[in-house]
Amino acid sequence: MLLGGKSGAGAGINLSSLLIKEGRVCWDLYINGLVISSDGNLLDALGAAIKAALTNTAIPKVQVSAEVADDEQPEIDISDEEYQQFDTSSVPVIVTLTKVGNHYIVDATAEEESQMSSAVSISVSRAGHICRLTKRGGSGLDPSVILDMVSVAKHVSETLMSNLDSKISAAEACEDDES
Repeated sequence: MLLGGKSGAGAGINLSSLLIKEGRVCWDLYINGLVISSDGNLLDALGAAIKAALTNTAIPKVQVSAEVADDEQPEIDISDEEYQQFDTSSVPVIVTLTKVGNHYIVDATAEEESQMSSAVSISVSRAGHICRLTKRGGSGLDPSVILDMVSVAKHVSETLMSNLDSKISAAEACEDDES
């Protein structure tokens, strides 16, 4: 979802933004999530939290001091004053639809999930592209049901993305007011 395939194709963030010296040095990006309570879809909530966190993440600008031989580690200067932000506009949101009978539930509670026949988590980009689809639960799904669930997830993702963008903007405005 976030980093794409092995080559980085389809990544939610531009992996070149982590690059310091091609083939030699790059930033490592680790994301840890602490779950305090879970009564809804954990995957969807973590996806939204990661998008919000990356929006607020700044990486110090780095300059390679001097060219060195291929077998040597380059010297780098890390700025204390200049930072770059991640462009998170391509980071998808995750929408999980839980199928109970003939209905789909978005953000199902544990009680609702106990009644499910299956659930599908769909990662959707801002452009409406499906980045990943994962099914869980014992019951199989007819392809027409999966297509219907994808359609619903795309619609829900538009609202989710808009709400998430608004909340992130509001939080950034509060930070600006405090500083």
